[in-house]
Amino acid sequence: MQKINSSYVLCGLFFLSQAALAQPAMDTPSSSSCLVRQAELLWVEGAEFIMGDDSTYKEEGPAHAVSITGFWMDAHEVTNAQFAKFVEETGYVTVAEQSPDPADWPADVPAEYLQPGSVLFVSPPAGQRTENWWSWVAGTNWRHPDGPDSNITGKDNYPVIHIAFEDARAYAKWAGRSLPTEAQFELAARNKRDSRYAWDGNELAPAGHHHANTWQGSFPVEHNAEDGHVGLAPVGCFEPNDYGIYDLIGNVWEWTSNWYFPGHDPTDSLNPTGPSQQESVSSNHGNAIARVIKGGSYLCAENYCLRFRPAAREAQDSGLGTSHIGFRTVLNPELTNIQALFENPGIGAGDIVELRHTNVSCTEQARLAEKGVEVRTELFSSCATATRQR
Repeated sequence: MQKINSSYVLCGLFFLSQAALAQPAMDTPSSSSCLVRQAELLWVEGAEFIMGDDSTYKEEGPAHAVSITGFWMDAHEVTNAQFAKFVEETGYVTVAEQSPDPADWPADVPAEYLQPGSVLFVSPPAGQRTENWWSWVAGTNWRHPDGPDSNITGKDNYPVIHIAFEDARAYAKWAGRSLPTEAQFELAARNKRDSRYAWDGNELAPAGHHHANTWQGSFPVEHNAEDGHVGLAPVGCFEPNDYGIYDLIGNVWEWTSNWYFPGHDPTDSLNPTGPSQQESVSSNHGNAIARVIKGGSYLCAENYCLRFRPAAREAQDSGLGTSHIGFRTVLNPELTNIQALFENPGIGAGDIVELRHTNVSCTEQARLAEKGVEVRTELFSSCATATRQR
């Protein structure tokens, strides 16, 4: 099991407040307008786009061109029902349901931290200081998301939460998939646009139209629920993006496979996977601990931060789930085969490579053409007409 870094966990509950960031919303939808049937994977076309942002937070830069091979992505966050099926078939026990090892903690750690549990958002009472709104609550986990006395009855279509990185990765492996890279998530979240937000209009809720589940009002004490939701919403309550994918902005932050570093490496531009664990560092979590989360959550408010954008990113302790972090999976068709083509000395001029159910970006096609290799795919689109996002 991934060990939580005891040197950072206690203060990490404070720094979690930095990740309670915002996302977009839509015209007061009710739960009855949300998805009734859970959707499947949807195709995200391979593309070149500008990843990152130089105008907001330093760790989001430098903005740089990347090329991503096409992939399939879950149409929405993994739900309680989907995760329950995984647990039923495998007997899996999440990190939050396991008793921490006292050897991983300081000798003076409070006893409550040595019980199974997770981290909950708790809105500060009126008149009290609002420096920290996170509490470790024993007995909290994906089955009991609002504390030990809560349950998920009637919430099959809600995103599963209190999921640590290793829990999400275990589910993805069981499903025959993987967690998205940060670049894959950002490409899908950008919604075929090169703008600050994932929709038309240079504001969070253009003309009062909400595109995602966020916090409206003065965070963390006043919530007007103009988007129709107080707290977590079922999946698919807001209109899908141009790929047909729901909730890439708002509702819950989502795990990516990337280790965290406070900035991008512009040389890592072809299907980038980010830094190694040894290179990973976060000022809030230490070295080799944090993964990148994307998309923001229902706790994001305009008065608090500006991370309700596709380029936004945060560091999260990989061994710690919370009440505002979930995940979704991707399927990478023959991606390793594509990458191997560039390095295989046995493939060269005159060769024709056929890849089923795969898209190859124009940059990749150009690189292969330099070797004299022709790529044929069922989902091939001409580079003359392929979308190039800038």
